[in-house]
Amino acid sequence: MSLTLENVSKIAGRATHIADVSLRLESGSLNVLLGPTLSGKTTLMRIMAGLEPPSRGRVLFDGIDVTGVPVRARNVAMVYQQFINYPTLTVYENIASPLRVSGAPKDEIDRRVEEAAHLLRLEPMLGRTPLELSGGQQQRTALARALVKRAPLVLLDEPLANLDYKLREELREELPKIFAASGAILVYATTEPSEALLLGGNTATLDRGRVTQFGPTIEVYRRPADRITAEVFSDPPMNFVSAEIRGGVARLAGDVSLPASGPLADLPDGPVTLGFRPNHLHLARAEGDTIAMRGMVSVVEITGSESFVHVRQDGAEWIALAHGVHELAPGAPIDVYLDPRKLFVFDADGRLVAAPDRAAAA
Repeated sequence: MSLTLENVSKIAGRATHIADVSLRLESGSLNVLLGPTLSGKTTLMRIMAGLEPPSRGRVLFDGIDVTGVPVRARNVAMVYQQFINYPTLTVYENIASPLRVSGAPKDEIDRRVEEAAHLLRLEPMLGRTPLELSGGQQQRTALARALVKRAPLVLLDEPLANLDYKLREELREELPKIFAASGAILVYATTEPSEALLLGGNTATLDRGRVTQFGPTIEVYRRPADRITAEVFSDPPMNFVSAEIRGGVARLAGDVSLPASGPLADLPDGPVTLGFRPNHLHLARAEGDTIAMRGMVSVVEITGSESFVHVRQDGAEWIALAHGVHELAPGAPIDVYLDPRKLFVFDADGRLVAAPDRAAAA
């Protein structure tokens, strides 16, 4: 089975929610929709499901146009971040409901419900109603119902957001395997770049209703097609600084010069934007030809194992991700260090023109 979107747009009044999106998703594939809130992820999934028609373009299953076919006539499973269950039914009956609708025999219903309940740690709750469950347990019930349906298209809209950390990590690993084994097309929406990387598969990055790039997740991360994609696929956000290439040297604000090595090598003279991830901005001089940049501490966010150090540098705001606890006073001067080998280079139109090699981009 394949799902194809051809030049799909969704327009409401003067607002464009989806803009000219074309994608082809194959059977057994995991596909992540990655973007910030209001980037169009949920609207795109609703169009895939048949819950909303596109304003323009076509939706095809195995080459058959189903653009006008409503969701009730399609075999689709969808789970939202806000869990949806039948409040008067037990957990068992909630999970079994799609199987009863399809006329599955009782022994098969029992077997499939038990399998899903075991996977999602719901066995002790099968006799309860949703109102007797925690939020995480209710979300697991919704996931189990989608699992037993064995639909060829499964749409998961930030489905793990309400689960505790341990179960979320387990399901991130297990869910793709389960749905892939069924041959289903799995579409998973998230705002978190780290979740996209953990899931793997393919990733489509979205910005204001547009798909900026689609491909194998790790390749999109390592070689973002443009500055917008790089911003979407970085948390904390990628840092940027303007530079001018002249005579084999990149000149930055503050009389800082970088040797034109690594991604900067062999670039023509002219203005560029340099991007670097927070984990590549160091608080101490690292091995190699790192360049010192003088700045001022803006604020420090300490998570325990890591510190996010916000640095003001010549009008720009950068974030350095440092391991451990770093207590730095706001307003204090600080030296941070850039490694030219780990820079992304974008032209005046924001397109990627050079990137770190695979080892340096990690």
